[in-house]
Amino acid sequence: MPQSRPVKTKHHLAKALHPDRHVLKEAMGEVEGVNAKFAVLITTLVGTMWCAYLFTAIALVSLPDAINNGKAALISWIAQTFLQLVLLSVIMVGQNVQSLAADARSEGTYKDAETILDRLDVHTQGGLRTILDRLDEIAPDARANVGTGG
Repeated sequence: MPQSRPVKTKHHLAKALHPDRHVLKEAMGEVEGVNAKFAVLITTLVGTMWCAYLFTAIALVSLPDAINNGKAALISWIAQTFLQLVLLSVIMVGQNVQSLAADARSEGTYKDAETILDRLDVHTQGGLRTILDRLDEIAPDARANVGTGG
């Protein structure tokens, strides 16, 4: 069985960073109705780092006013504008990256399980069939004695 390496999230960041129109079209094709398609479109676009960068730029536009209006306005700007607006996209990107990495790990686990089951199949060339044939060569009557207790 091949040894699995941990799935690194950096390999999946590119998929989460840029909205790929093919992935978007496929995702929208999996749902029915205008509202569902619109929801998939918005979720996919907001869950990109480009959207996080855009939200950061929008939030920074109001920063000078928040600074000029005092400490309370600045704290309010940080909590209500910057954190909520920017972190929304960043958290969605993180979830997308983790989801892609989990999918890759799951696929690797499936392939490993498939390999193990294939090797355990007595009707397949190699694996358990080879072991049973070799045992028959070494001790032809050993298998016959297994069920009789002798």
